[in-house]
This record gives sequence, C-alpha cells and structure tokens, in this order.
Amino acid sequence: MTTQRTQIALTGLQWTLGLVILIEAVLFVMPGAAHSFAKTHMPNVVRLVLGFGEIAGCILMLIPRTTIRGAWLLAAIFVLAIVIHLLNGMYEVGNLAIYTAAAWAVAVGKGS
Repeated sequence: MTTQRTQIALTGLQWTLGLVILIEAVLFVMPGAAHSFAKTHMPNVVRLVLGFGEIAGCILMLIPRTTIRGAWLLAAIFVLAIVIHLLNGMYEVGNLAIYTAAAWAVAVGKGS
C-alpha cells in the first residue's frame, strides 16, 4: 500500500473511531445511562470519568494538531475500561479491545 493510501486509510479510521466513540460517550454520560450503569455496583463517578475522558480524547483526536495525543488518551481510557470490566467479572471486552487497537493504530500511524 502506498504512503498516500495508508494516510487516507488512517484518516478514515481516525474520523470513524472519533465520531462513533464521541456519540457513544455522550450517550454514556447522559443521565439515562446511570440506571444501567448502576447494575455494575460501581460509583457513578467512574462512569463520568470514563465518559468525559472518551469525549476529551475524541475531540483531541479529531483536531489535526492534537490527533496523536487524543488517540493515546483514548487508548489509555479503553485499557482502563478493559481492566475495570475484567476486575468486575464482565468478560465481554471484545469491542473495547478493537477500539484500543484502532486508537493505537491511529496514534502510531499518524506519528510516523
């Protein structure tokens, strides 16, 4: 794959990941999500920290000058979410692993 095609693919991944996670994160921090999150028996502040962390990471990732920082922030938030899930016996973390890999690919690809 040529360098130009690689950059186009990375930009597509960057915007797809950024917009999808931004929408999901906004819905996650809305008061309506608190009811389903309460089933985890974790403090509500965990939901807010993860959600607002994802929102911040998405916004940074969608700004060209801060794309790499935003992608690394998202990757860190996703790893934290995976750890929280696993520690609480919730083993369905496949989507989070894919999101982590995508954020990592954007951070590494845009950094080179």
